[in-house]
Amino acid sequence: MQTDTSPTSAPLPTGADGPPPARGTGRGAGVALMLGSGLSNQTGASVAALAFPVIGPTGVVAVRQWVAAVVLGAVARPRLRHFTAAQWRPVLGLALVFAGMNLSLYTAIDRIGLGLAVTLEFLGPLTVALAGSRRPLDLAAAGAAAGAVAVLVRPTPSTDYPGIGLALLAAACWACYILLNRTVGARLPGLEGSAAAAIVSAVLYLPVGVWVLRHHPPTPTALGCALAAGVLSSAVPFLADLMALRRVPAHFFGVFMSVNPVFAALVGLAVLGQRLDALAWLAIAVIVAANTTAVATSRRRTP
Repeated sequence: MQTDTSPTSAPLPTGADGPPPARGTGRGAGVALMLGSGLSNQTGASVAALAFPVIGPTGVVAVRQWVAAVVLGAVARPRLRHFTAAQWRPVLGLALVFAGMNLSLYTAIDRIGLGLAVTLEFLGPLTVALAGSRRPLDLAAAGAAAGAVAVLVRPTPSTDYPGIGLALLAAACWACYILLNRTVGARLPGLEGSAAAAIVSAVLYLPVGVWVLRHHPPTPTALGCALAAGVLSSAVPFLADLMALRRVPAHFFGVFMSVNPVFAALVGLAVLGQRLDALAWLAIAVIVAANTTAVATSRRRTP
């Protein structure tokens, strides 16, 4: 989960944009990598849910943060001792956002299901993409997304409002992540800032993770699911996105990432047996369309 400096719907690896890829060069491979990244990310979340009954969302998130820190630290090799105070401030903020975003999302998944939680989380980048715009098309996209959200959270006997609130908290964290990562990317080269934030977040999870795993001893299956979630939702998407961005324009990447809520709903159905009604599927489609519209038109209004 990284971002560039444009108001895209999904975060992109900081500093990974590089020179624009040659038109048509490796586009098919880039699309395949993005498909693999999205499916890996959502499959990892569904596998994580299988460990919730044993170690809970907090235990799974702790393991995921540790895996992410190892992967990002090995790839970026941040020179932490050389960071200045001005560089550390946004990095620490990003670390807190990392911690809150993943915990709120996984707890929401545990309560309301993968498809609904991920769809509501995508309101964060959608809000960033639409913020400050007065274009009629963007206002229409915002209105459509708001109506779709009203459908998703409509009162029913089984509505879990705390779960919905946690998913919206994850959306707010994702929006903050995008904005903070812009600052980190401007103050630190390459991926050093994101890697440093992941390492700090992993350190923050050490005491709570150890406490959870001590009081809720993981079974081999649960621990394997948590580790798999860390690999599938952190390591694989990060590396796949990095390679994809060398083959496709960052703007195209942002548009393509809008399909993640659909992937989440499909994987939730296939792996966890979480079924959505027809209205929920329609609402997800509307939010994906609004997200795609906002991102697809952002380049025209961005200097």
